[in-house]
Amino acid sequence: MASGKILIYGGRGALGASCVQFFKKNNWWVGSIDLTENDSADANIVVDRDADWVAQEAAVLTKVGAELKGESLDAIICVAGGWAGGNAKKDLAKNADLMWKQSVWSSAISATVGANHLKPGGLLVLTGANPALEGTPGMIGYGMAKAAVHQLTKSLAGEKSGLPENSLVVSILPVTLDTPMNRKWMPDADTSTWTPLEFLSELFHKWSKGEERPVNGSLVKLITKDSKTELVIV
Repeated sequence: MASGKILIYGGRGALGASCVQFFKKNNWWVGSIDLTENDSADANIVVDRDADWVAQEAAVLTKVGAELKGESLDAIICVAGGWAGGNAKKDLAKNADLMWKQSVWSSAISATVGANHLKPGGLLVLTGANPALEGTPGMIGYGMAKAAVHQLTKSLAGEKSGLPENSLVVSILPVTLDTPMNRKWMPDADTSTWTPLEFLSELFHKWSKGEERPVNGSLVKLITKDSKTELVIV
């Protein structure tokens, strides 16, 4: 019998795939939501990248309901997203639109899935960004989208948000994650300040089991120094 049930939104990305593997190793039922399948997951919900926001939400809800067959989820972890730079001089709308689709659409759809399928006391984790707590003039679209995720987190933690009773909603605010892509593009960086993916997988596992949970609505900064990561609640 599975220890619990979890959905990973962005289950094919570096962090998402790490989470899928970790929870599977700990005997959880794991569903992946992404643009392509993760063969390690128990169930895959593939999102149509060409569908609009409303259509994506409807399709994901239908497919999640079909997979769960009336059972509920212990946790939903949304680690879908991406990055784009750029200021207001060129392609602001294009880059902002891309960031909105990758971060805000996925976060909002995760919230809807949570409202319909999380257990009371369940966990919803969204992914914000530490730089978006302030201005991001060199990556405006990215900063706008992540700030929206921060606001969504606060809203979902409030009364009458639609989430089940005693749910926990938090956003993680990474600085830099230790992913293969980041190592490829930043070969000379100080990786002792990068947050390991395994640290986050273990953290999500603890929170999913109700252990060491932060306050509802928290924005949790991940500050890594000398290869040690500290959680700083905003």
